Amino acid sequence: MGLSEAQAEARLAELRRRRDVIEREIADLVLYLELGRRLAGQGADAASEEPEDAPAPRRPAAEPSRAASPAVPPAPWAPVPPSPPPSPPRTEAEAGGLSETVQARRYGRALIEAALAALEEAGRPLHAGEIWARLSDQGFALPGADPVAALNTRLWKRSAPGGPLRRLGDAVYAPAEAEEG
Repeated sequence: MGLSEAQAEARLAELRRRRDVIEREIADLVLYLELGRRLAGQGADAASEEPEDAPAPRRPAAEPSRAASPAVPPAPWAPVPPSPPPSPPRTEAEAGGLSETVQARRYGRALIEAALAALEEAGRPLHAGEIWARLSDQGFALPGADPVAALNTRLWKRSAPGGPLRRLGDAVYAPAEAEEG
């Protein structure tokens, strides 16, 4: 049983789309693991200075990993479940059985869209701290001890050529089209 040319092209397009999704997911996970390891290193120094009523860390930095696979230790952050504001409309096909990864990616996209909206509303470049203040007022949350640093990393990643943002300085961003014109 052979495929027609149209069927083969449709299948090829679907496989390429899946490959792109997987490559983006891999890049995000690598970024999150690196960020998590950096934050774990910084958190170990500050752990002795925390007040007694502070919540216990999820995983002490000195404790060995208990992951099923020894090659990839668990990240010291736990994904934040999406808040109602960033949920994009879903089709019926997407509604059932979304993995945490898919939900986290959608939350990340909604976060960037909200950051772009904040930049458009301000009408001027903003520092990541100013953007975070606006996003947190809308109900967004980011994992880690420093949400501004986590946001800055996401914004920086999307300020590459062809991205929706332009980095104008240390943690200062503007919409990409503002620089082109």
